[in-house]
Amino acid sequence: MKARPLLNRRLDGLGTTIFAEMSALATATGAINLGQGFPDTDGPEEIREAAVRALREGKGNQYPPGPGVPELRAAISDHQQRFYGLSFDPDTEVLVTAGATEAIAATLLALLEPDDEVIAFEPFYDSYAACIAMAGAKRVPLTLRAPSFRPDLDELRAKITPRTRLLLLNTPHNPTGTVLTAEEQSAIAALAVEHDLLVVTDEVYEHLVFEGTHRPIAALPGMRERTVTISSAGKTFSFTGWKVGWVTANGPLVSAVRTAKQYLTYVSAGPFQYAIAEALRLPDSYFEEFRAGLRRKRDLLGDGLRAAGFEVYEPQGTYFITTDITPFGEKDAYAFCRALPERCGVVAIPNSVFYDDPDAGRSQVRFTFCKRDDVLDEAASRLQRLAS
Repeated sequence: MKARPLLNRRLDGLGTTIFAEMSALATATGAINLGQGFPDTDGPEEIREAAVRALREGKGNQYPPGPGVPELRAAISDHQQRFYGLSFDPDTEVLVTAGATEAIAATLLALLEPDDEVIAFEPFYDSYAACIAMAGAKRVPLTLRAPSFRPDLDELRAKITPRTRLLLLNTPHNPTGTVLTAEEQSAIAALAVEHDLLVVTDEVYEHLVFEGTHRPIAALPGMRERTVTISSAGKTFSFTGWKVGWVTANGPLVSAVRTAKQYLTYVSAGPFQYAIAEALRLPDSYFEEFRAGLRRKRDLLGDGLRAAGFEVYEPQGTYFITTDITPFGEKDAYAFCRALPERCGVVAIPNSVFYDDPDAGRSQVRFTFCKRDDVLDEAASRLQRLAS
């Protein structure tokens, strides 16, 4: 073999995701997994039964249409109109993907070329860095700093250069739980219009806003024609394994993303698409009760983490809580999280892996609260050992 590394140099340093690493550690030690963000209970029974019905009726058992089944595309279009007043043609402006992760990959691979610059909020979900790298583009982080984790809009303006191609937003933001305010979104939209930038916005936690209101930036003046909005069913309906996501944008943008997407999975999740079409039409009460339940879980775990000695940054959305470990005399979140399963029987995620500058989040640790109450209570109890 030639001396050249086997792995594409653009992916150098990425390796195994932190989620796989920490989940494997949870399995090996029998620890409670508050690291990777997946619920430990399934979503609505009627939606699970809708998937079973689709399987039995032969709906989606063979390749579904490339853009997604018409029933789901129509439901996505209706969802955007129902909640946000946004109108999208289900035939030309909606694309179904294998979860939001594929939507992000297809979008960035379609819209970026080598040496383009992408400004993204740091800490960022790890697939952002990988997809930008695979496209040959350069990520430019805008760091959200504790304790408020608000974007510095003057710094954002200063980071825009002639090579800036797009802004990659995530609101509600994983891992910090920040929800962009109307004023912040308006300022970001104005910069995008002024500099003729594309905007890609990851809104998978759109129905998990506890403080403030979620509003897609695509709804702002001048933004619909330049924005790709990404979401998925996993977080909203607690069926993360089904991997049903989607893109909404104007026709030319969707066409570009579809061109890249067709060479990734081509199609996926056939029967589940029919089930999620029904899920998106659930009554408002479902979404309200789901949000209220997760807000209560946020408060339950947050109180437990404070009692254990963590500094807790209360999230406005998502189902993650970012904490700081300096009250324990600790400074290295990665080492802390590697040792935590043996010390306390709990797994968490070090936020430092989500930063280009690890020092910016070196002492931050993320916990998820999308678990049963008894699991959260037990985890909080185990973490009390840190104070001894």
